[in-house]
Amino acid sequence: MAVKSARRVKPSQQRSSKASNIKLFKNPKVAFAFALLLCDAVLVALIIAYVPYTKIDWDAYMSQVSGFLDGERDYGNLKGDTGPLVYPAGFLYFYSAVRYVTGGEVYPAQILFGVLYVINLGIILFIYGKTDVVPWWAMSLLCLSKRMHSIFVLRLFNDCLAMMLLHASLVSLLHQRWHLGLIIFSGAVSVKMNVLLYAPPLLLLMLKAMNIGGVISALSGAALVQILLGIPFIMSHPFAYISRAFNLGRVFIHFWSVNFKFVPEPIFVSKAFAISLLIAHLGLLTAFAHYRWCMHEGGLFKFLYSRLDPIKLKLALTSSFSLKKSYNSHSSIKVLRKEYIVTTMFVGNFIGILCARSLHYQFYSWYFHSLPYLLWKTPFPTLLRVMLFIGVEFCWNVYPSSLYSSALLLCLHLVILVGLWSAPPEYPYVDNKALTEDKDK
Repeated sequence: MAVKSARRVKPSQQRSSKASNIKLFKNPKVAFAFALLLCDAVLVALIIAYVPYTKIDWDAYMSQVSGFLDGERDYGNLKGDTGPLVYPAGFLYFYSAVRYVTGGEVYPAQILFGVLYVINLGIILFIYGKTDVVPWWAMSLLCLSKRMHSIFVLRLFNDCLAMMLLHASLVSLLHQRWHLGLIIFSGAVSVKMNVLLYAPPLLLLMLKAMNIGGVISALSGAALVQILLGIPFIMSHPFAYISRAFNLGRVFIHFWSVNFKFVPEPIFVSKAFAISLLIAHLGLLTAFAHYRWCMHEGGLFKFLYSRLDPIKLKLALTSSFSLKKSYNSHSSIKVLRKEYIVTTMFVGNFIGILCARSLHYQFYSWYFHSLPYLLWKTPFPTLLRVMLFIGVEFCWNVYPSSLYSSALLLCLHLVILVGLWSAPPEYPYVDNKALTEDKDK
């Protein structure tokens, strides 16, 4: 009897749960998000059924997976129709599973990626609902991209899984689950390295939300994921694996560039161009971190000094060995606002997109789902926001890209960046009252 009474739910808790459910379904934004998800799922099914599939990288993926399943552990020998394997080990595990489930056939793989598309869209809509930045009607923009549907269900690129995992890690961060978020983030990196564009803003958020001991332990967990996934290759041919799977110096083909097609090819492939873009990337990140993301702490350098002060660092590292102190003390742990987390992550990634030497068509998935959010963070009028979205979508659907479409895309990106810079800086931290209200939701 005692056990049964202990499990009995209090009437007040039942009333609170029912009230929350009623409030949830009466929210027009939530209802609209569910309707969007359902409609887009139907659209994806129709695309798979009636739009012809175009093979681009699928055969290469399957060839690379075949070599891995046959026992090859030297990354230098894992090749396909499009060249050698250049993705980390998570890519091989995922497409090995896809091959096992689908038998290497395209049609069932399309169905699998259609499910992946719907899951990813659901995660994004959840993020948008938690931040409450974009109006309910503007969320429909997430379902209107011809290129995005093509990337997922007509091309089957690994970018799809990488971004789905990245968005899932962002959900963990919104719930202050930083260690879990870093593990999922590392899993995304193991599929494709473009996810590392989110690393600088993520590190800044971690320094704000955790003490130094927590940051180190979270980064260690992420590193452990990479080590465990790469062990079969690291143990046999470590140099080949690291040099190919984590090659940051790749030079892409000028013809496929969507963003810098207007740049002459000799300049496009030059080291000077790559270095100049890297400097611009680092400079923009530093400027946003100093004048926007850390403004309320007195700037980036003052914030870093306050977190990395030698005395505080020593104390934090010492205290990290005490589990009780680490988990029960909240003096150096602050709760970040959900909107601040999403804005910092999305803007940091967008800066990387702007400064990328080459964006291929599938790379649109790296930032498409953040576009409505970013546009509604600018002070622009609604009509201009929608026009910018349409303009970006237009540029990504010009095939092959031209001098004019790539120049237009760069200009549109720059306009969005100026808008983001013009927006007022957000206060990062949740106060006690807001935290209590957030827990009650």
